[in-house]
Amino acid sequence: MAKEQIPSIHICTPEEIEGQRTACRLASELLDYITPYVEPGISTLELDNLIHRYTVDVQKCRPADLGYPNAEGVPFPAASCISVNNVVCHGIPSEKKLKKGDIVNIDVTSIWNDFYGDTSRMFLVGKPTIAGERLARVTYECMWRGIEAVKPGNTFRDIAVACEKVVSDAGYSTVREYGGHGIGKGVFHGEPWVSHYPLSPKDFPPAGIVFEPGMMFTIEPMVNAGRRHILDLGDGWTVVTKDHSLSAQWEHTLVVTETGYEVLTHSDGCPKPPEWATQKW
Repeated sequence: MAKEQIPSIHICTPEEIEGQRTACRLASELLDYITPYVEPGISTLELDNLIHRYTVDVQKCRPADLGYPNAEGVPFPAASCISVNNVVCHGIPSEKKLKKGDIVNIDVTSIWNDFYGDTSRMFLVGKPTIAGERLARVTYECMWRGIEAVKPGNTFRDIAVACEKVVSDAGYSTVREYGGHGIGKGVFHGEPWVSHYPLSPKDFPPAGIVFEPGMMFTIEPMVNAGRRHILDLGDGWTVVTKDHSLSAQWEHTLVVTETGYEVLTHSDGCPKPPEWATQKW
């Protein structure tokens, strides 16, 4: 790996970590708030309106997604990304209503005092299908296996190896075009880019970087029930599976500590870590 390819990763100060704790907790509490509304018959636009109002009026935060430009400068038109069934990510809220059996990812990022809290969860609408429930469950384990790889002496490639083993063992596929990212004060998407699939150092420059306390980033695997290939729709944002198979994603923001990691995006209503996870909150 050429030296110039290795990204510079910001090491957060204790004050920055404390600010991130607040922003990340608020983002997780936002998902707690919206949970009871994710039911058959509600539209994703209605959900987004609730999310927007709660973010601004109750939490006194700003939704980072709203107006955020893509690579072509097209601003995202909503306060949250809501991705249903075969939508991999960046789903734009619409008048389409949820129905029983849908699987839904809601991805929010709250800005509090210039700190960015980023998290997403899967929701099973009404009575879940066996396929939808299994995909969501396996993807949750995938995320946590990646989180558990964050420990002294390990590298960013260890996250990818741990995530991919869960996915391949389940017979699913990992989306390779999107990954986690650095985050912090004044930074929504920064270094490093975090792959959930073991790529070569040429394609994934952070592969050999050893974790250091104060590094902060998201782990957010996107897992397809079918093949890994994706398609970008014409709205400039929505990404779907090419074979129309279901897709799932979970996301946490974490900071590297002296002994491993601290997950920042947790709250009272957040799904608990698996029994085998080393961190319990």
